[in-house]
Amino acid sequence: MKIVIDGMGGDFAPEEIVKGAIAAAPEIKETIVILGPEELIRKTLEDNNWKGGNIEIADAREVISNDESPAMAVKKKKDSTIVRGMGMIRSGEADVFISGGSTGALLSAGLINLGRIRGIKRPAIAAWFPRCGREGSTLLLDCGANVESKPEYIFQSGIMGSIFVKGITGNEAPVVRLLNVGAEDEKGDDLHKEAFKMLKSSDINFQGNVEARDIVFGETDVVVTDGFSGNVFLKSSEGMSLAITGLLKQKLSESLFAKVGAAFAQSKLRELKKTFGYEDAGGAPILGLKGAVLKIHGNWKETEVYYAIHRAIDYVSNDITGMIEETILKYEQAKKEHSLSGRIAEAISNASESWRRRPEADKTRDDQAEEDPYAVFMKVDEAEKEEGQ
Repeated sequence: MKIVIDGMGGDFAPEEIVKGAIAAAPEIKETIVILGPEELIRKTLEDNNWKGGNIEIADAREVISNDESPAMAVKKKKDSTIVRGMGMIRSGEADVFISGGSTGALLSAGLINLGRIRGIKRPAIAAWFPRCGREGSTLLLDCGANVESKPEYIFQSGIMGSIFVKGITGNEAPVVRLLNVGAEDEKGDDLHKEAFKMLKSSDINFQGNVEARDIVFGETDVVVTDGFSGNVFLKSSEGMSLAITGLLKQKLSESLFAKVGAAFAQSKLRELKKTFGYEDAGGAPILGLKGAVLKIHGNWKETEVYYAIHRAIDYVSNDITGMIEETILKYEQAKKEHSLSGRIAEAISNASESWRRRPEADKTRDDQAEEDPYAVFMKVDEAEKEEGQ
């Protein structure tokens, strides 16, 4: 297995990317390929005393910044780390791509250079969210790939999220809930009501709606929503977490008694930090593409990159992309069969009704093909041919 990582993606690239790769490399048998200007990446490896054999360099001379138009940059900068990384996945040179670069460019390159899994309408960005008082994390998607959504996008996100959690954690029936303004079934706007119906009719373990305030308490394994709501929820939660952490530090250093209390509670404070931290989150998978892609935060450093590499191995080893493709294909086939059976039933019903309404004299005549009731099967054949095209 080859893990390709964007050596120039992020605020602290390439230094922290290289350090993370160096930390992970001795623990794995897989090969890590770092994308970026060869001389710069090689010098960074040498400066950090790398002597091992399972880190390689792939030369890429261009970088797409967050200030550029994603689609235009992807089309123009063919030698950028993001475009090259997607190309390596598509060609089979690598098995998974990790990048802390522009999210927009990653999505654009994913759609243009890698493509979607057949049947997937839109890819979705998924992210792990911490739980209070329970083991594990909750997967939230979509976190911003599709700010304008449709019920089918949300439905497919639910399917993909369920598969991802099952593959990564081993949970055979992860609980899936729809983020909504209330827990009751009838809550929400038309978009969420229709998405609710579609999820309810699926064979995943869908348990209804969930309110935002209940997510942190581990009410569900997967939270599915539209990209706009998911992104707002995620960033609001992140801001609240940072504010509380900063306020806690301030209060615990205001007096001698507070500092003494903090010293006694140090181990518990570390546990609290670990619960709400994202060091071992491993990045956000972009689900629905024809290959494994992980988006990591632009300000991540060595430790987070280290965990992202390990998470990427789990992603590929469990064939998450293949599982999604197989499941979506089944749903698409079932949808086609349902559509065809509906059209056949309609053809039969229309023909039967037409025959029933004919005058009795006409019903006894059999010398005209168009008056033959068995002509309905010709319409059935036509429906099947149209569906197969």
